[in-house]
Amino acid sequence: MPENDPNLEDPQDNGSSRPRRTPPRGAPPPPRMRMSRGVMSWIGFLLIAMMIALVVSQGYTPPKEISIDTFWKDARAGRFETITIMDTEINGQYSPTAQGLPQGQVNRRFKVAYNTVGRMPEVEAEIRKIAPGVKVDYQPSSAPFMNMLIGIIPWILIFGFVYFMIFRHLRASAGGAGMLGSFGRSRHRVSNKELTNVTFKDVAGVDEAKEEVGEIIEFLKNPKKFQRLGARVPRGVLLVGEPGCGKTLMAKAIAGEADVPFFSISGADFVEMFVGVGASRVRDLFKSAKENSPCIIFLDEIDAVGRRRGAAYSGGGHDEREQTLNAILVEMDGFDTSDQVIVIAATNRDDILDPALTRPGRFDRRVYVPLPDVKGRLEILKVHAKKVKISPRVDLMKLARGTPMFSGAELAAIINEAAILATMQNKDLIEMDDLEEARDKVRYGRSNKSRVIEEKERQATAYHEAGHAVLQMLLPDADPLHKVTIIPRGRALGATMSLPEKDRYGFGLRWLQSTMRVLCGGRLAEMRFSGDVSSGAAMDIEQVTRIARAMVLEWGMSELLGFVKYAADSSREMLITEKNYSDSTAKVIDDEIRRLIDEAYRDARRILEENWDKVEAVAQALLKHETLEADEVRRLCQGETLDRPSLSGILADENAPPRQAARPVVSRPDPELPGGLPGSSLPQPGMG
Repeated sequence: MPENDPNLEDPQDNGSSRPRRTPPRGAPPPPRMRMSRGVMSWIGFLLIAMMIALVVSQGYTPPKEISIDTFWKDARAGRFETITIMDTEINGQYSPTAQGLPQGQVNRRFKVAYNTVGRMPEVEAEIRKIAPGVKVDYQPSSAPFMNMLIGIIPWILIFGFVYFMIFRHLRASAGGAGMLGSFGRSRHRVSNKELTNVTFKDVAGVDEAKEEVGEIIEFLKNPKKFQRLGARVPRGVLLVGEPGCGKTLMAKAIAGEADVPFFSISGADFVEMFVGVGASRVRDLFKSAKENSPCIIFLDEIDAVGRRRGAAYSGGGHDEREQTLNAILVEMDGFDTSDQVIVIAATNRDDILDPALTRPGRFDRRVYVPLPDVKGRLEILKVHAKKVKISPRVDLMKLARGTPMFSGAELAAIINEAAILATMQNKDLIEMDDLEEARDKVRYGRSNKSRVIEEKERQATAYHEAGHAVLQMLLPDADPLHKVTIIPRGRALGATMSLPEKDRYGFGLRWLQSTMRVLCGGRLAEMRFSGDVSSGAAMDIEQVTRIARAMVLEWGMSELLGFVKYAADSSREMLITEKNYSDSTAKVIDDEIRRLIDEAYRDARRILEENWDKVEAVAQALLKHETLEADEVRRLCQGETLDRPSLSGILADENAPPRQAARPVVSRPDPELPGGLPGSSLPQPGMG
């Protein structure tokens, strides 16, 4: 990378100054980098503060004034440490060991009353005679001038600080940002291909989005190709997608492919407490971009300033956010076809953006960056797997199938977490079990194997998860079961995980009904086993209610209410939730939501009662093994038994003394605790 690249940001810039314009060919090399004025100002401020502190610490407060009689008396008593004789006065300091003085006068400076001492040479001789042990010094006096100077020095320092730190700084920055100074300058960051080091090879799983922005890259590389036929490149591109889908990565890849400067700033960096600062920063940003064209401006999280104007939360015409938005609209309209500046913005809330911002001529293109499908997830995993040491036995396709609705950021986190887990276990390569554990950790949280839970609650947890697992195994329209565990993970004390056979972009009625019945199974199985209910089903109740409410209000799945949407418009910001139906309709909506949930609850209870032996088998196996795979649950439901040893047996073998001869291991249930779990220090999971 060249040492004086004109497209790079000044290392002392802190992201606040504008990039330097590219010098013409043959021009002399730029001068050596100097320390920025901002740093020098702070150094000057610190020096001034140190001087003021020194003045204060030296005690330039008026010394204690004494009479000439008191002076001679204290001199004869040997109470002085130093005496300085001047033409019109005597200064000095009392000794810290002086006797017979008040407490506040010991070790204090003094001054003999002005014009009461007579002739100074005679006074000096007399003092040396009566106080031979005192240090006496004679100086020509400039006391009036010094007193005046000492009095005005603090004011000189204060006014000097104000001048250099405020007025001079404002005057220096008036050309770019007006009297707001650096406060009104854009806080963008500038980078180029060498710094971003991102191309389309690093972006996987969003092939359609990459194809759509290919025209922009071609325009930045060869603008005359489009101008030949009079075509105009889109002024702005709006990247829309869920968090973590790669919108920012896509913008960096566009800049990397086109090899142009990349100006990046967040929408929140525009808005400040003072009205007008955001608009000033917008103007400064676009001015810098035009000076360095062709280039790309990337506005991340543009919904911070681009919300629809006139909403309930607006502060009126002088609202800072609206002033900033107006400045963006004006600047994007001010582009010429020869400017070669493209604005790319990213948001996951395009429904609340102002229509003036998304109209043709400003953000012409709306590129949707979706959650990756199974093929896209496989490609993303391959990209990140190249950066780590992974075992050749790892099946990335299986991992891709087991991560539906995962974003690219979550998939990258899985690879990183798996590498951390393998490192902590001193492995040479990342194995499949590391990836499985990392996936569960990213989605559900870290497993809490050391949590101690009462045995009754642990048994209730096993039956709770067994109820979920058996219903998921028996209902044909539910997602296939992946595994079930009673090891706490995150906030959940247990989990039943599914493995969808395909990516689901819509929700069918039969799938929704089956999912609701699976969610009801945990509470029902727990209640039948213990005869009591607990708060462990809170998350299940929340999900069931959310599904039923969406079926009635948004998806038209109620025959009584028909093909009508009753949910409020999510794109409108209201202080009070808007209700577009009458009170009588509201009662019908509540009755329909309750009916759907009650039907799911009754069907789940009937299925569990008919298959309670399967629930018992799965629950007892969970108490022994803590985690069951889908094949093991299926075998238990078919009446088979598991031949793998229990956790208690494994721990007993590890802790047992060496044996003389090998004997077959026989797993027996513990007579003291149900379920065959001995009262040892095994991990104590709970209920989710």
